Amino acid sequence: MHKLTDKASWKSLVNHYRSLENISLRELFSEDPDRGKKLIIRATDIYFDYSKQRVTDETIKLLINLAREQGLKERMEAMFAGDRINTTENRSVLHTALRMPEGKELLVDGINVTEEVHRVLASMTTFCDRIRTGEWKGFSGKPVRNIVNIGIGGSDLGPVMAYEALKYYTSGDMTFRFVSNIDGSDLVEALRGLNPDETLFIISSKTFTTLETLTNAKSARRWFLKNGGSKADVAKHFVAVSTNREKVIEFGIDPENMFGFWDWVGGRYSMDSAIGLSTMLAVGPEAFREMLRGFREMDEHFLNTPFEQNIPVIMGLLAVWNTNFLNLRTQAILPYDNYLKRFPAYLQQLTMESNGKSVTLEGHRVDYHTGPVYWGEPGTNGQHSFYQLIHQGTMIIPCDFIGFISPLNDLEPHHDYLMANMIAQGEALAFGKTRKEAEEAGIESRLLPHKVFEGNRPSSTFLLEKLTPHTLGKLVAMYEHTVFTQGVLWGINSFDQMGVELGKVLAEKIISELEDQGNVMGHDSSTNELIKIISRPVTP
Repeated sequence: MHKLTDKASWKSLVNHYRSLENISLRELFSEDPDRGKKLIIRATDIYFDYSKQRVTDETIKLLINLAREQGLKERMEAMFAGDRINTTENRSVLHTALRMPEGKELLVDGINVTEEVHRVLASMTTFCDRIRTGEWKGFSGKPVRNIVNIGIGGSDLGPVMAYEALKYYTSGDMTFRFVSNIDGSDLVEALRGLNPDETLFIISSKTFTTLETLTNAKSARRWFLKNGGSKADVAKHFVAVSTNREKVIEFGIDPENMFGFWDWVGGRYSMDSAIGLSTMLAVGPEAFREMLRGFREMDEHFLNTPFEQNIPVIMGLLAVWNTNFLNLRTQAILPYDNYLKRFPAYLQQLTMESNGKSVTLEGHRVDYHTGPVYWGEPGTNGQHSFYQLIHQGTMIIPCDFIGFISPLNDLEPHHDYLMANMIAQGEALAFGKTRKEAEEAGIESRLLPHKVFEGNRPSSTFLLEKLTPHTLGKLVAMYEHTVFTQGVLWGINSFDQMGVELGKVLAEKIISELEDQGNVMGHDSSTNELIKIISRPVTP
């Protein structure tokens, strides 16, 4: 197989970049005043404006040629069909099956996976209805008022993000808390002020062996038993999202209250599986299914729309262009809606655990950059934090601005101010302020260098009508598929995460050494000394 950088489509992009290298966004808009009406896509009720990216029609055409040469369409079809495209783990990649409509058949190894998905959804619905109506009682006869979700990675980031994003749609009569960090402070603070007889724990771990999750779960169980609950009561106050029936039963959880998912669902792609049990409890089964419908609409758009008008495909192509040709190493996610405050953190795992790879599917070392760093903060908070660097720093950072036309809380004049700020940021990044403009504005000469903004900094803007369960599903699926598009173009596996494993293995060894007060040494001198210091008994 030819190296990516040796392919004709890649070389054409290299030559194209040289011809475009010194052309600014000011010039591009000057040459075509209607550019802002052309480099847009309207689809699935999303307005996607990428006119402020440093591209031309020719750039997009050449990037699409690269996508075709890399077999993007074929890879998309293989993923949706359930082929084992996760080759390192010999697994299908079927998070898209989690939102397929009931009755649609998709066979994997002779099993209709959509039937399995809807069986679990029905079980989740029945359970959530019992909790939400108060039918389910704790050991004292009181209904459940508090939900504590214990997980880590995708078993935490997805539920936390979805809860915060959809908080407007919750009734407010239940408390939701989320525990992930193995730092005991995380659990202690989550349990503060809760009554055990009104608290339900959701333990989310596919294998039910994850160190952080099981450590927190066992400590939560000790808290529960210490504060009035009995071993028999554990079954009323703990449920599991897992596939390990034996371990779940051993913990004390009734297997009837175990909600399963499958090895073809990666953790960072699982928020719409049973991992979303806390989401369904918070917003209700109907709203949860609306979210699934949003996921499904974006899936269908991605699979069936020509590349030129395909939002996730164009996003993925722009990411490759910015990373590999403009030499930009990071991507800011800037939602202008406070309910999406955890969305950037969610995307960090989705993007960087997926595409933080340095070898191809064939196991060869890449000779190009992959996986930019994703990060962000909601506007306008970020404007008073890190936007200075985005506007005038030496590092150019592409930005995704996400806004909603209609606010959920229409408190005048807040929303107009919010949207004005979002639109202004994209304009300022693209066009900046020249020295001449600063002089004409009356800036004194000694301050002129500080008041000049170079501009020419790329951004995209996404506008949706309103933040709803439906639109949240579309947004998440949109980024899932752009991550996939990037991975296909780079020729890497976006669906394993083997880089996470080494630290886990070493940690297990160090745990035993700390428990043995640092007596077992087998590391480098730095690591050995750190173990000795931490394991040293504290002087009274």
